[in-house]
Amino acid sequence: MNDTKPPIDGFGRRIEYLRLSVTDRCNLRCFYCLPEGCSNFTPRTNYLTFAEIERLIDAFIGIGLKRLRITGGEPLARKGLNKLIEKLAAKPQLTDLSLSTNATLLRTQARALRKAGVQRLNVSLDSLDPQRFAQITGGGDLEAVLQGLDAAQKAGFAPIKINMLALAGVNDDEIEDMFAFCRGNGFTLRLIEVMPMGATGRWSGRHFLDLQTIKNRLIERFDLVPADMEGGGPARYWRIRKTHHKIGFITPMSEHFCATCNRVRLTAEGKLHLCLGQNADLDFKPLLRNGASIEQLQKALRKALLQKPQRHEFLEKPDQINRFMAATGG
Repeated sequence: MNDTKPPIDGFGRRIEYLRLSVTDRCNLRCFYCLPEGCSNFTPRTNYLTFAEIERLIDAFIGIGLKRLRITGGEPLARKGLNKLIEKLAAKPQLTDLSLSTNATLLRTQARALRKAGVQRLNVSLDSLDPQRFAQITGGGDLEAVLQGLDAAQKAGFAPIKINMLALAGVNDDEIEDMFAFCRGNGFTLRLIEVMPMGATGRWSGRHFLDLQTIKNRLIERFDLVPADMEGGGPARYWRIRKTHHKIGFITPMSEHFCATCNRVRLTAEGKLHLCLGQNADLDFKPLLRNGASIEQLQKALRKALLQKPQRHEFLEKPDQINRFMAATGG
């Protein structure tokens, strides 16, 4: 029998949110996400099929999954994605179906994504300067992102959240300009601290920016007050008192949110990562391809969730995570 209450992990946290990666490939090469010259992607034949993904999502739903975010790599690079989205959007138990994207392919896909059932979008955008954007992304075209954002608005997506990784010495001089851009276009800016994982293999703190300092500066300048915002992620939101424009801060390093973590991540090849900053995982592909029943999948899920670590160890063991972000899922 299905139990639709979210499962409790070993530390009393309700796990109701899944980040589902549908590909580890991306058409950009952001230096903090993919190693330079990376070509060691998962063969597409090793990806879970859409039927396998839907089956595993059904198992998740049966034990209380409420929120689902589709990620990559760049999820819009996966052919036929809308067919999967249509099936997932038809499941009434999912109260929130969202998607993360770099928006470079969004101009031609926004309307179809909206029609398929995606409710909200998160867009990665680290610079508004075309040359700097190209440097960060390994040659990306800022104009394509801006056209994608325009198409998303015209398709009716709201709110659209802009995710900006705050990088010391790279884009920290653009934070207030990005906030102004978001206010002027009806977007919500979310600033994110860089974490010790990904492209470099070994953690270097030269680009880390403590967002507590930035937050305090913005609170004073814009008269920010605490706010709430739709979504199940870790961002803590503030709003301008007079205009109600919002800004979010995601601070895994300076003020971690492990005690309230409600999410796990599934890679494109079927590995369930229980914590972004730990190596614990469970490979569901053998279970799926050996004909496991929904009940067997749910039993494995519950057992795995009980192994979810209490917290990451980014500070204590900064070299622990060698996998790059695109392989993990956003």
